[in-house]
Amino acid sequence: MTPKNNHKLRIGIVGAGSIVRARHLPALKKHPEVEIVAVSNLTYESSEKFCRENLPHATPMQNWADLLAIPDLDIIWIGTPPYMHSAVTISALEAGKHVFCQARMSMDLAEAEEMLAASRRYPELVTMLCPPPMGMRADLLVKKLLAENYIGQPHHVRLQSFTSSYLNPDAPAHWRQRIEISGLNVLTLGIYVEVLQRWLGDITGVFARGKIVHPIRQGYEVIIPDLLTVLCTFDNGAEGVLEFSGVGALAPGDRLEIYGSAGTLTYDFGSDVVQAGKFGDPALHTVDLAPELEGEWRVEEDFLAAVKSKGRIRPRPNFEEGVRYMRVVQAVADSRARNEWVEIKR
Repeated sequence: MTPKNNHKLRIGIVGAGSIVRARHLPALKKHPEVEIVAVSNLTYESSEKFCRENLPHATPMQNWADLLAIPDLDIIWIGTPPYMHSAVTISALEAGKHVFCQARMSMDLAEAEEMLAASRRYPELVTMLCPPPMGMRADLLVKKLLAENYIGQPHHVRLQSFTSSYLNPDAPAHWRQRIEISGLNVLTLGIYVEVLQRWLGDITGVFARGKIVHPIRQGYEVIIPDLLTVLCTFDNGAEGVLEFSGVGALAPGDRLEIYGSAGTLTYDFGSDVVQAGKFGDPALHTVDLAPELEGEWRVEEDFLAAVKSKGRIRPRPNFEEGVRYMRVVQAVADSRARNEWVEIKR
């Protein structure tokens, strides 16, 4: 669609929480061709406060549906938790708007598939999910090492993602622990499934166990696990053990280990340090990250460039990739509920 107002891209924000305030808004403000014209947050009061503090020329709005009706809006920027993603995305596409949607994609697989179907009905509109920053800096380096068969055929994958965020039993339930807000998403499961499938291909089956260590938080009954263990298989034949916890005191940083027929590759997500070694080496060594391979989290630039390209550029992750990781999130929930191995059909 053709941007209005002297060729500026007019943006309406739905959901102005911490990620929008700390990350997306400062990045969008750097672009002179962008104008943020309206904001709809959880309440009108919070919308008004956000505009007063950050966007004095923008219009605060109580209802996101009213925001979508503003004439000449080009983009809807969704910063809400997952419970609103499907409804806002589909409505925005039907209103002829490009859509940037915060991750995780949706509450469950059914909603993700509805979002994908809507995007396919409007192929002229740009859609993009917010990618995780984890692994982005050395993404190309990992892909290069695997493509060059440096460690041979991967056969075992081990991921650990532990924090102490939910260790305090007296703390209120975080929104990510509320299934009515976050859906089937558990801890950092969806984030790291997205990263792993980018490097190793699709996960084809799972068996999952979870535990709720603190089931009652200030009167709220938590049913999303505080810790989760997932056994999985990959399309390339590798098997994996994925461990997640929000109740790990003094836990080490997030880490990935990939063991292959000829060597080993590890990724420290806190430092973005990649180590590798071949069978027979005395130890793993740090792999230099060449400047031409170094990535950065530039999601706003990527999305805006795609909109301005009028279809020549398609940003990633796209909705197809979102559905790919939501299939795994759904399968993990199904496996936990049924206490059985779940094959993931494509």
